[in-house]
Amino acid sequence: MNRLQRMFAASAAWLLGAASSALLAQAALAQAGAYPSKPITFVAPIPAGGSTDVLARDIARRLQERLGQPVIVENKPGGAGSIGSASVARAPADGYTILLVNSSHAINPHVYSKLPFDAMKDFAPVVWMTSLPLALYVNSSVPAKTLAEFIALAKAKPGGLSFTSSGNGGATHLFGEMFMVQSGTKMVHVPYRGSAPAIADVVAGQVPVAMADVPLAAQHVKSGALRALAVTSKTRVPAMPDVPTFAEAGLPGMENSVWIGVLAAAATPPDIVRRLNREIVAILREPAITQRFVEMGFEIVASTPEEFGALMRHDHERFGTIVKNANIKID
Repeated sequence: MNRLQRMFAASAAWLLGAASSALLAQAALAQAGAYPSKPITFVAPIPAGGSTDVLARDIARRLQERLGQPVIVENKPGGAGSIGSASVARAPADGYTILLVNSSHAINPHVYSKLPFDAMKDFAPVVWMTSLPLALYVNSSVPAKTLAEFIALAKAKPGGLSFTSSGNGGATHLFGEMFMVQSGTKMVHVPYRGSAPAIADVVAGQVPVAMADVPLAAQHVKSGALRALAVTSKTRVPAMPDVPTFAEAGLPGMENSVWIGVLAAAATPPDIVRRLNREIVAILREPAITQRFVEMGFEIVASTPEEFGALMRHDHERFGTIVKNANIKID
């Protein structure tokens, strides 16, 4: 082979290699741009049946319609959400396993001595979807008709009243601790595995008091089984317009809504995070979805990933102080 032939062969080889590289790059881009190309698992680390589970399933249904792929809600309750969170932290960072979270995600690092993940570092914020106010509820047999009457009753019987929460160290537990500090009362905490069974036992009269979210309990207030004494929002909520805020009822400083959002594994590509954010925000802004959730008691937020990340960091610090002051620890 002469010099000219060798130069031609080398040029041909280079062109072939360049073409192959270009084809591979195009294939990679096509694959990335095709997201999603298979079913998405939406992990809900809560029991089925609660108001947050209803929210997750409504979002999953519409997300499936918009993305053209199945979006499967998988309930993995336990450990105030830490069991489901751990499964997503270990999942491939490809956007095909996403996580529903609430305020407990920022609380857990302070109440559990060991977690199999870092709540702040092992996840990529996708969207802060909604906030939901909490309220103090009593069974209809409890004689207190107002918050002032209830505080007087609780002070007259230190440790004589019990309140339910969705679980040790969860947002409703911390709300109960905050209430006792602010009101100067003492009650016995009865933790449950989720909000739905907790509120069910208060409706049944097994426990007299509940700290729970508005969407879950509003129907029982309307039926007369429960009496809502005050809500934690800044203004009254459409789902229970006759119920005063804590500030209106004479106990300021109790604003403490629970946030609900979506996370992905930490190394999920930013373009996939943005796609999920864009689709979920669009769903939340659909008039029918907005109306349904607002009527249930949710407050629509529909944030950017950056706004949700800032909220998580803020509440991680805030809840840490509350947990420390209340001396809450779960081994």
